Amino acid sequence: MRFVLHELLAHEQIEALPGNEDFTPDVLNAVLDEAGRFCSTVLQPLNRSGDEQGCRLENGVVRTPDGFKQAYEDFIAAGWTGLAADSEHGGQGLPATMDALFTEMLCSSNLSFAMYPGLSHGAYKLIRRHGNEEQKKTWLPPLVEGRWSGTMCLTEPQCGTDLGLIRANATPQTDGSYVINGAKCFISAGEHDLTENIVHLVLARTPDAPAGTRGLSVFLVPKFQVKADGSIGARNGVTCGSIEHKMGINASATCTLNFDDAKGFLIGELHQGMRAMFTMMNGARLAVAVHGLGIAEAAYQGAVAYAKERRQGRALVTSQSPEESADLILVHPDVRRMLLSMRSQIEGARALSSWVAARYVHSQRNTDARARQDADDFVSLLTPVIKAYCTDMGSEAANLGVQIYGGHGYIREHGMEQFVRDARICQIYEGSNGVQAMDLVGRKLPAHAGRYLRQFFQPVAAFIESRAEDPALAEFVGPLSKAFVRLQKASAWVAANGLRDANEAGAAASDYLRLFALVAMAYLWARMAEIALAHQSSDDGGFYRAKLNTARYFMQRVLPQSSALFACIVAGGESIMGFDDDDF
Repeated sequence: MRFVLHELLAHEQIEALPGNEDFTPDVLNAVLDEAGRFCSTVLQPLNRSGDEQGCRLENGVVRTPDGFKQAYEDFIAAGWTGLAADSEHGGQGLPATMDALFTEMLCSSNLSFAMYPGLSHGAYKLIRRHGNEEQKKTWLPPLVEGRWSGTMCLTEPQCGTDLGLIRANATPQTDGSYVINGAKCFISAGEHDLTENIVHLVLARTPDAPAGTRGLSVFLVPKFQVKADGSIGARNGVTCGSIEHKMGINASATCTLNFDDAKGFLIGELHQGMRAMFTMMNGARLAVAVHGLGIAEAAYQGAVAYAKERRQGRALVTSQSPEESADLILVHPDVRRMLLSMRSQIEGARALSSWVAARYVHSQRNTDARARQDADDFVSLLTPVIKAYCTDMGSEAANLGVQIYGGHGYIREHGMEQFVRDARICQIYEGSNGVQAMDLVGRKLPAHAGRYLRQFFQPVAAFIESRAEDPALAEFVGPLSKAFVRLQKASAWVAANGLRDANEAGAAASDYLRLFALVAMAYLWARMAEIALAHQSSDDGGFYRAKLNTARYFMQRVLPQSSALFACIVAGGESIMGFDDDDF
């Protein structure tokens, strides 16, 4: 994390942006150290017990697993809820790069716990951007402090991805408020015992609203009404009808919420709810990418530890421990293959998600309007890429972790099977990964005549051109260059054929997104290799040696997937769309 923050992303000069002047490397390193301590000593010990106990609904109140409430009180006492919130609302104002790294730690140690403050921060960002001054004054400080928490209430039984089917309704009142009625399902942190109030952000439509998504508005609906002095008032008409019994994240309360004449307040403009909600959804997609990364890292750490202590069989060539009855499984090529596959993609994904976070900081804090726009274009382009890739990778890494443990991974004792179950939801919520792929090819590629693409293609092309003659980097820049050409050709193919037939773009979408992610990580691995090469003479601990060798593995064993992906893309969609419906 320090390598990514201080070396790989040094050119982003985040510390020079307004509001970041006090966040020196020493300060950021101290925050990382303390975050690691808190997550490993307070949250990780609750991960398995929270999964086994789960949440329970008692007389309309959801009880979180034993230890969660105390851990949450410790969490807010340490100020973690305000880490990335503005100082004017009581936060610490750290940049999004630090928030992404902290979120990874949270998710590695306890993904279910991470859901609660994660939803609250999303609610904070939506109200901060779209709420009026009175709403900001009332609702933001308690959210930042952690006394109140937040949710996003979109999904209903008849609509998930297609939010135009929402039926929840909001009736205007003479005092400017609204009466909200309807039901929402799959609401993370919808009801729990961690905070004294819960701020629900609800998508609903007014009686005169246009049909579809154009008629949706966002309403703030608190669990308890708030008095003029900011204190808690009467219970609002929001109740938890049930909690879901799920495959994973069992300590995260996933609720069905019933809104029965609940009092709510319009956030932003009427019938502009989707625009406002995307503030929360896009931030959530970046966070969910890190959810996948966090699970992958935890699975990798567990698998490495096991491979260094478990003895099975003998090395294929020469025994590494002839005095023992068997060698460590770390000596076996296939175990090493799985570990390096996990490691190379985790470190590449961390670099990529942190790069996106760094550009997000520029989109918010850079004083130059053009620089802000360029950074926002980049974040818009890469958001679906990292959401889908990192969560796919997280699920794959968790399964590899189980495979390395063998039968001991399949049972609960070592915790590896929980990673598989917890990781699976990340590919689904906040827009399933197929939807992310369609967003990439259907919206982001053609946007503004390809303007978004330039923010990625130009720096990669410039890097390849400037290092093309460097023999020390040839083993990294060469494979990157070939894969980059495939991505350029695939982009042109998708653009041309997608205009002719939208199903062609749809059939290519998931393969195209993964190709994009691999090329993006190859670019970052080439840059990381360049940094590692420069530190070879002073690499006492072997950190840069390992970085360099991991880069080699990625280029030789992971990046070649780009050839197969390119072949699938240009094969077209006939074999998919031409298959007869009755034959399924």
